[in-house]
Amino acid sequence: MKQIILSISLLLSFLQAYSQSDEDPVLFTTKVEEISATEYQLIISAAIYEGWHVYSQFTAEGGSLPSEFNFKNAGEDYELIGETTESETITEYSDIFEVDETFFKEKAIFTQRIKLLNPDINQINVNLFYQVCKEVCIPVDVDFSFVLDGSEAVKTEQTIDEKSAARANSLKLNLKNKQLLKSSEETVGAGSELWMIFGLGFLGGLIALLTPCVFPMIPLTVSFFTKHSKQKAKGIANALLYGFFIVLIYFLLSLPFHLFDSVDSQILNTIATNILLNIVFFVVFVFFAFSFFGYYELTLPSSWANKMDAASAKVGGGIGIFFMAVTLAIVSFSCTGPILGGLLGSTVLEEGDVATNLSAGMTGFGLALALPFALFALFPAWLNSLPKSGGWMNTVKVVLGFLELALALKFLSNADMVGNWGILKREIFLGIWIVLFLLLALYLFGIFRFPHDGPNQKLSTGRKVTGLMSVGLSLYLILGLFNISSLKLLSGFPPPAFYSVFETESDCPLGLNCFKDFDEGVVYAKKVNKPILLDFTGWACVNCRKMEENVWSEAEIYSILKEEYVLISLYIDDRKELPEAEQFDYKFDSGRVKSIETIGEKWGTFQTINFNAASQPYYVLLSPELEILNNAVQYTDSDTYLEWLRQGLSNFQSEQEIVYKREKGRLTTGDL
Repeated sequence: MKQIILSISLLLSFLQAYSQSDEDPVLFTTKVEEISATEYQLIISAAIYEGWHVYSQFTAEGGSLPSEFNFKNAGEDYELIGETTESETITEYSDIFEVDETFFKEKAIFTQRIKLLNPDINQINVNLFYQVCKEVCIPVDVDFSFVLDGSEAVKTEQTIDEKSAARANSLKLNLKNKQLLKSSEETVGAGSELWMIFGLGFLGGLIALLTPCVFPMIPLTVSFFTKHSKQKAKGIANALLYGFFIVLIYFLLSLPFHLFDSVDSQILNTIATNILLNIVFFVVFVFFAFSFFGYYELTLPSSWANKMDAASAKVGGGIGIFFMAVTLAIVSFSCTGPILGGLLGSTVLEEGDVATNLSAGMTGFGLALALPFALFALFPAWLNSLPKSGGWMNTVKVVLGFLELALALKFLSNADMVGNWGILKREIFLGIWIVLFLLLALYLFGIFRFPHDGPNQKLSTGRKVTGLMSVGLSLYLILGLFNISSLKLLSGFPPPAFYSVFETESDCPLGLNCFKDFDEGVVYAKKVNKPILLDFTGWACVNCRKMEENVWSEAEIYSILKEEYVLISLYIDDRKELPEAEQFDYKFDSGRVKSIETIGEKWGTFQTINFNAASQPYYVLLSPELEILNNAVQYTDSDTYLEWLRQGLSNFQSEQEIVYKREKGRLTTGDL
């Protein structure tokens, strides 16, 4: 038993999530390689913290912002030989922007070859603009100095003129309650997602228990251990060990994915972007579905099971029990294989470390499968309460077949969006799902049958309840089809709302009224006496779109945004040039001077000066008099966001009462 507990502890420790500091998520080093007397190789290496990614120079237009290099005095003191090259990148399709995006994870290396035109030049200055993203996206400017002879870089003190200083000062706000900005920010953590995937795998294992390949094995196997052991305690220990080996086997099936350094980018995640692979998975899942419908059976070679069974009888002991568990995994494949395929498909559609997600899901699956063997060994009397095998197990398989078809459609939808075919728009996708679940309901109510179904019998309570649930899901989808419901329960599966037959364009999120200039928005807020929702966002900010589509679209939140707040959306990545008279230079505390020439650079500087933040999305609640009404929040869930908005309104009303009393001369110490 001690060995079992130790093994389980090791198994769980392997799956534990660990975190890394989000401060300075990209660390740079530079290097100069001399090729000849006049030619050099400039190398910039970036170490990227786990979970973050940096976009390539060559990511597609219309998506996230690419990295951009500015080689100072290039063409005068030196010339660039070819383009700046990059190390290996990752390409994934973005549902938000409908383009393939190219980025780096873990590390990035940029290399530029130069040839000196001025033999006296010894220092090359380079500026890099890049965007680094996790739950939020941060646009960053960084300067590098390459000294060709290896000596210390010469730093020159940069100054700005009075006009620039005046413009920079004009961006500074006289904020009240600024201490609220130091409050902790609510974000959605990856740990909860890992547990969700573990739960998804556990649910899949519970469903697999109800199939005709697994269910009859429970009493047979438990009886074998309890009756063929001389001591009752020994039989229970063997059954527990058998259950542990089941968990271990399914966990081990996920380990090969950890052996590839590029698993997260080059193998599994390509399923979400590669048209051919999506079509292949679509066909495979349809093939799985029809096997569940009873038109054919999927089995592994019987020789595999025979060899494992023979090995378990020959070896005996703990190793023999291990081979018994392997035998169960093989003989039950016809039922568990399609479910595991669905688990794999659901896992690779999730963001994050796919291999770790898959391990968590497979472990959950194995745990659910092993649980009854351990429980019934401990409490053998419970075996008498098990229902008898029968036609109900075939009904379970057919239900799974319909679910496999629904999941298969997701892969076809991915291929459709990547290929920009426009075939499976949101309404068409939902329409097919509605038909599928209505057909499932008709099957459960006995209107039609599949090949392995027996003769018509009285409908069981389980079939009636499941049929009604299927009808309910169809009605829910119909409400989503007509935009009566936002389908939050199915978030991530149907195509996004903007991928619609009825595509519309709006300058503001969700058709809300908004201002793109801070001063104009404040003037309007004072006029209507409403609080301000200051939204630091970006055209290429994926999580900004997710917040708008999944959180702002909630009926109550949308109503509050529309009726109670003045929305000011400032786009940090807007590359439209400012009028020449409004351009200026801004000097950072580090002494570096940056030219503010675009709208995005202006609002990015505005965010840095006043809120000491550089990430998007970033939300601040203000009164028209620039009093901060609540702590700033970023990427978060709808419940947290709703409560945050309500608290801001409450604080604004309290402030209004104080202002009113002050004007009327009724203000007391207790009001402050």
